[in-house]
Amino acid sequence: MSQKVSVQEALLYVMVTMSAADSSMPDNELGSIGDLVKALPVFAGFDGNSIVKVAQACGDLLQDADGLDTILDLIADSLPPRLYDTAYALAVEVAAADGDVPEEELRLLELLRDRLSLDKLTVAAIERSAQARFRTA
Repeated sequence: MSQKVSVQEALLYVMVTMSAADSSMPDNELGSIGDLVKALPVFAGFDGNSIVKVAQACGDLLQDADGLDTILDLIADSLPPRLYDTAYALAVEVAAADGDVPEEELRLLELLRDRLSLDKLTVAAIERSAQARFRTA
């Protein structure tokens, strides 16, 4: 694929796609995306006002027949390999934000880790970390 987006846009595509995976985008997931963009160094210099525009572009791609494959290719092509684990961590973060990870989100996580060729130890560490952070008393 020759199409690319910026690193920050690719990471937003990861989060938006994860939020939309179960056909709904709950407020807590959308809030989590905004909070991550504001807080994480990988988004330094990114204009937070562009989140909606990027989310809409991602949503438009998802509407295509092969939209998910296109987005996964776009993410893999736009990110340097050193940020693949960051992309997966952001996907897990959004999936865990509402306390429920339905089958569609689990399947998307599987597709993402396969497309990014993440090793099992990295995946397990990221997922376990999210479980610890989102655990309730």
